[in-house]
Amino acid sequence: MADQDNSTRRPQREAKKRAVAALCEQRKRKRVALGDITNDVVSETEKLVSDTHSHSHRQKKKRNTAKSPVPEKSEDPQLCEPYVSDIHDYLRNLEVDPSKRPLPDYIQKVQRDINANMRGVLVDWLVEVAEEYKLVSDTLYFSVSYIDRFLSLNDLSRQKLQLLGVSSMLIASRKYEEIKPPEVEDFCYITDNTYSKEEVLSMEAEILKSLKFELGGPTIKTFLRRFITKVGQEGVDASELQFEFLCCYLAELSLLDYNCVKFLPSMVAASVLFLARFMLSPKTRPWNSSIYQCTSYKPADLKECVLNIHDLYLGRKGATLQAVRDKYKQHKFKCVATTPSPPEISPSFFEFRGADP
Repeated sequence: MADQDNSTRRPQREAKKRAVAALCEQRKRKRVALGDITNDVVSETEKLVSDTHSHSHRQKKKRNTAKSPVPEKSEDPQLCEPYVSDIHDYLRNLEVDPSKRPLPDYIQKVQRDINANMRGVLVDWLVEVAEEYKLVSDTLYFSVSYIDRFLSLNDLSRQKLQLLGVSSMLIASRKYEEIKPPEVEDFCYITDNTYSKEEVLSMEAEILKSLKFELGGPTIKTFLRRFITKVGQEGVDASELQFEFLCCYLAELSLLDYNCVKFLPSMVAASVLFLARFMLSPKTRPWNSSIYQCTSYKPADLKECVLNIHDLYLGRKGATLQAVRDKYKQHKFKCVATTPSPPEISPSFFEFRGADP
């Protein structure tokens, strides 16, 4: 009888030994203090022994059970696929909020000393500043947004326009977007010390007060990221990187043109998508039903904005503004500024046909 008990207990002792050894090895990997191992060693050992006894049963059950299909995971969890429609709807509602929109005709209605050309020169220069200090593109978009919104509310002299530009970029970088933003002195230096630190900070306070500290909101880049990721490159004969850089180039060109201020960010982003697809595949209709479902825009809705950006690209407008063009002629941006484009877009591409919207 004793031999029988010993033979029964022997596998249990061996299982416990293996469990303790496994537990110690696990603790060692986690670099837990040696004294902590004994605190819950009994309970964890019993669990491991129990797992050992049931291991063969689970394996057998797995073999007899058909594998259930595993849902495909999104390649990028940050895209928030389950919530993306709700997020998009929220952003579309947010972009029409009057507190986050500039007046479409503020230069005619509010400004007396500033014209559209001066604004274009300022934005073009800010592109150079952003490149100089290696700022992310979102900082540039927010800076231009703050400038337009401020000028919609305040009549400004041309002598202070550059001050408004650097102060807006200071807010966008230090208060909102950048992890390691430039110092106030850097923004003074970039203006050749035309303005003092006190003047920059004073303008910063004036901007924040005018905008009521409403600094967020969707930009062109916000919508462009979604459109490119979802449907942008479908059916286009170009690398993913080349297509993305071309879209970014066209979007930044739109910042130069005062006439683009009246368009919603989502509309500019959709127009950029339309034009990039047209440039890379000029004989193919740029729009289809899946792009329409993603953007909620029909091609006819985009016609004016697309033609505006196309004129910018071809140099029919803003030809003297070179900072954006020079930036995207660099090899790190795949030289997309040299991408050829037909001089005209067929009117039929803006029409409804068949399955297209």
